[in-house]
Amino acid sequence: MPAGVLVDPEKITTVTHWPPPQNVSALRVFLGLAGYYRKFISNFAALVAPLTNLLHRNAFVWNEETNTAFQTLKTALAIEPVLQLPNFEELFVVECDASGGGIGVVL
Repeated sequence: MPAGVLVDPEKITTVTHWPPPQNVSALRVFLGLAGYYRKFISNFAALVAPLTNLLHRNAFVWNEETNTAFQTLKTALAIEPVLQLPNFEELFVVECDASGGGIGVVL
């Protein structure tokens, strides 16, 4: 039996198999998901810069640079440091947001 908590590969399938966005709307959906985890991804702003540049008017042109940024971001979202349990031996802050339809929490 492995020690510690491991990421269940079935739980991250949606992110790892996310297809490249074909338009600005699809890109916004992906960036919205990624933005939720931005605090946990080192150099997030620099990593997503090629993707956010596509959000400008008439600037959506998918190329090698944007594809590399997309694939790197998908990998960053699926690795264990982003998905691991907190260290309960240390103090941490819980930030939460609630609405009529759900609750979201980030440690």
